[in-house]
Amino acid sequence: MRLFHFSDDPAITRFVPRPVTIPTQRPPGTDWLNGPLVWAIDDWHAPMYLFPRDCPRILLWRTPRTSPEDEKRFFDGRGCRMIAHIEWAWFERLRTAQTHRYDLPVAPFEDLSDAGMWISRAPVEPLAMETLTDLPAALRAADVELRVMHSLAPLKGAWETSIHFSGIRLRNAVGWS
Repeated sequence: MRLFHFSDDPAITRFVPRPVTIPTQRPPGTDWLNGPLVWAIDDWHAPMYLFPRDCPRILLWRTPRTSPEDEKRFFDGRGCRMIAHIEWAWFERLRTAQTHRYDLPVAPFEDLSDAGMWISRAPVEPLAMETLTDLPAALRAADVELRVMHSLAPLKGAWETSIHFSGIRLRNAVGWS
């Protein structure tokens, strides 16, 4: 297994735990996740971060509990492992953006058992850094189908299905409250 951190900054030599910029409302007893931590994502879930930082996006994938009806509704026979939805307002930025993928050591991290997210309470030095300059190609290489919409709002409520949905930076999406 590999762990990564994605950043706009190409010169990070040490990740130091810090609180999240915008705290998330969390279930009781998990407020500590807004505190000083180093965040990482596992290799399978890493395509969730092949986007400009503030780009609102929804990614979905099958789970063992995905019903045949939801499989047909969302994947309709497509063999890709994930589908990513973004808004047209972000497409050109996605097409021209770059991101820096830091390869991190696994040892200091704890698995949150939540969509591939891992945290460290201690500073972490990256093993390597790679600059990704063609994010749509990186998504294709990761077997992620990109769908571009005028608004992500029609996907509200999709969390109620048997498909796994992950929404990131939705506060930046058109018509999202």
